[in-house]
Amino acid sequence: MSDTKTFLITGVSTGLGRALARAALATGHRVVGTVRTPADALAFEALTGDAHARILDVTDHDAVDTVVDETERDLGPVDVLVANAGYGHDGLFEESSMDDLRRQFEVNVYGTVALIKAVLPHMRKRRSGHIIAVTSMGGLITMPGLSFYHGSKFAVEGILEALGKEIAAFGIHVTAVEPGSFRTDWAGRSMVRAPRTIADYDELFEPLRARRVQGSGHQPGDPGKAADAVLAIVAADRPPTRLLLGNDALRLVRAGREAFERDLLAWAELSASTDFDDAGRSA
Repeated sequence: MSDTKTFLITGVSTGLGRALARAALATGHRVVGTVRTPADALAFEALTGDAHARILDVTDHDAVDTVVDETERDLGPVDVLVANAGYGHDGLFEESSMDDLRRQFEVNVYGTVALIKAVLPHMRKRRSGHIIAVTSMGGLITMPGLSFYHGSKFAVEGILEALGKEIAAFGIHVTAVEPGSFRTDWAGRSMVRAPRTIADYDELFEPLRARRVQGSGHQPGDPGKAADAVLAIVAADRPPTRLLLGNDALRLVRAGREAFERDLLAWAELSASTDFDDAGRSA
């Protein structure tokens, strides 16, 4: 097919990464997928299609550079990067440690940035490419008990939005893909749960944590349909800066934006009162 592309997708062992890799392979694209173990590498390369596994820990930034450079040298240009690898930290702010926060950002933020920095010089030289990062509806709205996770996803959202403005003139697209609740391992093996230590939070948090545990495997989102949606924006002439996935994401993000708008309007007069007057003096 004339529009065959080479995808580099991180975290293809399960979940959205696996679904996207399968869909891209089925469409005739070449996929370089990163995994964490030799067994996962063998399983990925056994898939039908032009599948190439690479063992990678995205927190090893030298290894990230090596994987990208070797892919460019041995398999050809990376047309599409999908920075998908990440995990969720489930824990109240006061009960979560600084090490928890550091690890969350090392994987979700620094790992994503390292991948983008590795592919960007190649794409810039070619004046083409598409950088996609799987963030979350949790990069736009928040829920109790996920403060560190939300912090990491809000950070990636800001980085991507600014990056897109910096490199648009080079013909490189940047898209944040923001899934809602999908039937993946995010709330299962891809979730780290901080131990409970403060009883004051029991009434708020225990039901929330129980719902997340019980809901794992029953989420409304279909990973296969999410993969098809991502392939649709890859094929688009003008892909979006952001792509929400799932009716729950649409509903919750709309509600969050409406709440922000209410605060903005309610406090607009106070906000506007902080400028200098026309004479350069405080009003």
